[in-house]
Amino acid sequence: MRKNRSIMSKRKAKYAHLPIGESITQVQSMLRERLCNQRLPDKPEGTEAQHKHLLELLRRTAIHGESNSVLIVGPRGAGKTMLLKCVLRDLLEDKEAQKSLLQVHLNGLLQTDDRIALKEITRQLHLENVVGDKVFGSFAENLAFLLEALKKGDRSSSRPVLFILDEFDLFAHHKNQTLLYNLLDVSQSAQAPIAVVGITCRLDVLELLEKRVKSRFSHRQIHLLSSLTFTQYLQRVQSQLSLPQDFPDVKFAQDWNDSIKTLCEDKSAEEALRRHFNSSKDFRSLHILLMLCLSRVTVAKPVIKPADLLEASRLCFVDAKANMLHGLSILELCLIIAMKHLNDVYEGEPFNLQMVHNEFKKFLQRKSNSMYNFEQPVIMKAFEHLQQLELIRPVDGSAAKTQKEYQLMRLMLDHSQIMEALQKYPLCPTDVKQWAMSAFG
Repeated sequence: MRKNRSIMSKRKAKYAHLPIGESITQVQSMLRERLCNQRLPDKPEGTEAQHKHLLELLRRTAIHGESNSVLIVGPRGAGKTMLLKCVLRDLLEDKEAQKSLLQVHLNGLLQTDDRIALKEITRQLHLENVVGDKVFGSFAENLAFLLEALKKGDRSSSRPVLFILDEFDLFAHHKNQTLLYNLLDVSQSAQAPIAVVGITCRLDVLELLEKRVKSRFSHRQIHLLSSLTFTQYLQRVQSQLSLPQDFPDVKFAQDWNDSIKTLCEDKSAEEALRRHFNSSKDFRSLHILLMLCLSRVTVAKPVIKPADLLEASRLCFVDAKANMLHGLSILELCLIIAMKHLNDVYEGEPFNLQMVHNEFKKFLQRKSNSMYNFEQPVIMKAFEHLQQLELIRPVDGSAAKTQKEYQLMRLMLDHSQIMEALQKYPLCPTDVKQWAMSAFG
C-alpha cells in the first residue's frame, strides 16, 4: 500500500509542473475535443417527460412491431436532435431492438426531391443489389418492394424501420408530397412496422401538409422550448472552459480555472456573453465563440482575457455581406451606390442594369476627370459579378427571355451595410464616399 502511494506521489511530483508550452498544448487539445465533439448527457435536463414519451413510442415499434409517427418541434438549439440521440442510445441498450431495428436518416437540405430520397433509403438499407436494374411504375411500388425485401427469413414479418426526417418542413415542398404520403400511409396501414420521426423548427408545419398526408399522420407532436436562463448560460461557459481535477499540471489547472472564473465575472465579458445569449441560446454558436477565444491562447498569453472574448464576439457578429464589399472593385462599388440611390428614390422598387448605368452616368457628368469612364461590356461584367456574389438577385418570375440590360433586380444589401463597408474600404476615393452620402445621388 505504502509502495503504491509512493509511486503515485512520484508521478504527481513528475507532472506537477510541466513546461508551459506542453500545458498549453494539452489545454487546447482537451478543450477542442470537448467543444467540437459534444458528448450526450446521461440524462436530458429539463426534457425528461419528452424523453420518456419518445422512448416509449419507438420501443413499441422496435420491439412490438407497432407503427407510429411523431413530430419533434422547437427552435434551433432547443435540443431536438440531442433528445432523439439520447432516446436512440437508450433504446438500443435493449438487445432485441439493437438486433432488429433499422434506421434511415434523411435531411430535407440534402434529399431535395423524392428520387434522391429513395436512392438514399435504398443505400442506407443496403438494398442496392436487391433493386438492381428493376424499373418501378411509382414511388409507392418502389417503397413497397424495399420494405418487402426486409422481411425475415420466414417471410412472416418485416424488420422494423425507423425513418428520421430532419428539416421535415422541406419534405413538404416536394412534388405532391409523395415521400411523406407513402411513408405515413405505410405507418398507418400496418403493412410493415415503421416509425416516422420528423424534426422541424416550424410550429405551423402541419399547415404545410396536403389533406391526404395530414389524414395519415398521427398528429403526435413533442414540443421543445428553450427554458435556459442567462445564469445557466454563464455556468455552461465556465464548465466548458474549466480543466478537470486530473489535469497533469495541477498548479496550471488551478490558475487556469481561477482565470476562467474571473473572466465570467468581468462586466465587459458578461455583456458580450449576454449579447450572444439574446441572439441565440444555441450551445453550438456558444461553442464557436469559445473556440475563437481558445485559439488566442499562447505561451506568451496562457489565459483567456476579456479582450479575447470581445474580439471573438466581434468576429461572430461580423456582417459577411459588408465584408464581401471590401473585396469589390471601385466600379462594382459605384454600381452598388447607384443601386442604393435608386432604392432611395423609388422606395425599394426593382431596377435593371440600364437604370443603374444611367444613375452612374449622372455621377460621372459631375466629374471633370475620366478615371471612372468604363465601356458598356465592362459595366455589364461588373454587374454580372455582383449577381454571382448574390449581392443582387433577379426578381422572382422575371422573364428569362428579357435582355440582360432590362432584367429586373433587387439589391440584397441595406443602407447601413453599404455605409459601413465604405468607411472600411481601403483607399476609397473621397468623391465616391460623398456620392454615397448625398441624398439624391
